[in-house]
Amino acid sequence: MTDIITDAEEAGFANDRTQSNTLGEATRAYVNRVRGGDMGALPAILGLIVLFIVFGLANDRFFSALNMANLITQAGAIIVLAMGLVMVLLLGDIDLSAGVAGGASACVMGLLIAKHDQPWGIAVLAALATGAVIGLVIGVLVSKLGIPSFVVTLAFFLGLQGLTLKLIGDGGSVRVDQEVIKGITKNNVPVMWGWVFALVIIVVFALLSLRSHHRKVSKGLQHQPLAVVVAQIVALAVILLIVTYVLNINRAPNPGFVIEGIPYVLPLVAALLIFWTFILGRTSYGRHVYAVGGNPEAARRAGINVDRIRISVFVIASSMAALSGVIAASNLGKVSTSSGGSNTLLYAVGAAVIGGTSLFGGKGKARDAVIGGLVIATIANGLGLLDQASYINFIVTGGVLLLAASVDAISRRRRSATGL
Repeated sequence: MTDIITDAEEAGFANDRTQSNTLGEATRAYVNRVRGGDMGALPAILGLIVLFIVFGLANDRFFSALNMANLITQAGAIIVLAMGLVMVLLLGDIDLSAGVAGGASACVMGLLIAKHDQPWGIAVLAALATGAVIGLVIGVLVSKLGIPSFVVTLAFFLGLQGLTLKLIGDGGSVRVDQEVIKGITKNNVPVMWGWVFALVIIVVFALLSLRSHHRKVSKGLQHQPLAVVVAQIVALAVILLIVTYVLNINRAPNPGFVIEGIPYVLPLVAALLIFWTFILGRTSYGRHVYAVGGNPEAARRAGINVDRIRISVFVIASSMAALSGVIAASNLGKVSTSSGGSNTLLYAVGAAVIGGTSLFGGKGKARDAVIGGLVIATIANGLGLLDQASYINFIVTGGVLLLAASVDAISRRRRSATGL
């Protein structure tokens, strides 16, 4: 059971091993953890800041309200797909079929709407169910038969492309003209509700953070200094208010039109982030996922049903892939035989790893998908504004991914050496 607790601590469930009573002590403790290899999402955050500065200086359109809205829309599908892959990566597994699973699920949705006149709600539920079934089969094959996840998901990667091709037809596509589906990426939250949305998140985060701090202090548990908690609240408030302000500016290129408000995909991503952060950080299921990823044998001896956990993460990953496919179909306005193929999976895996999720299992958070997804989308967006050739995008993205994997490996080695 000691191994389980250690794995949970590595995943971030425990606070500092030594109590920090002041902001200075907390800062020094954090610096020591970084030096010891526990860098978390820090490299990705610093990289994102550098990318914003470079592209902002290189092109004055980068920080425009129109481009910021486009950036969020471009990142939405990749972030959602990466969130699902984080769950699989936490166990040290991989899902190579996630991208095409999303494409096949979106194909089911598109056909139900376009050719069978089904309501959008039923079509979306059918897409999610398709993804869940795909994940269930993969999980059973991996956990019960002991086939490596790489092999199983590679087979599904090939097979699901054939399924989509059969359903749509060679070279064909299915248009997605349903207003609600298109509105996920094309429509915007009314300006007033955008401010309400931002303020509610800030207030709820502040109340939960202060309540948690008060509870730990009253029970004599290890806790962060109040100044650190307040700084986190202020940082979140500043970021949300700036994003809301920028997106609420009229960004229509034509003076005769008005385009303002937060794209609906942003609240959707925010809701998923909050949900999976809660599941991984505040539930026994989340602790079991980290425990299995850190040491499967110790988890089994502690009474955790390892097979059930492994099956569940593949179901979650494929279901999130299905939702990602719906978002991508909304953005493109169609589902085609290539949906979810090409570099979709590579970008999603890259987003999770760049954000800080370890390829070795046991370390990662839902926020990693968001940060990494923004890095991936920023590279494509910024280079596009600079009219760079496509090969530059591939080279830069590949280099960033290789750097992130190297940082992960080096951090893991340093944590082992320092005992963190």
